[in-house]
Amino acid sequence: MAREDALRDKILKLGSKQKLGAILKYLDNPSDDVRIAVAMALGMIPTYDSGMGLIELIRDPSPMVRATAINSATEIHAKNCEEYIRKLALADPDPNAREIAKKAYEKLKDNVITY
Repeated sequence: MAREDALRDKILKLGSKQKLGAILKYLDNPSDDVRIAVAMALGMIPTYDSGMGLIELIRDPSPMVRATAINSATEIHAKNCEEYIRKLALADPDPNAREIAKKAYEKLKDNVITY
């Protein structure tokens, strides 16, 4: 567990330093907590490529990872995530993630910045 905590801290630090390539290496980590940290870190980097990484996490099997990725996409106004978020707003199997997606989609469709 301590190793996982250290990895999460490292990923968030990479996000604050805008180290996109280093963050993307952790997209497929088996730990939900690590993928949540990846989603949070990507939400610190307002670029098209960061949005593309978030798309992978928006499709994640974990509702918590999806919800975090949706919030991060909204934070960076990732237009490339908009359609994926719209689909989850309509049909995510998890009610909490679906509600987060609905709110995020409303924000994104009204206030989108393209890269």
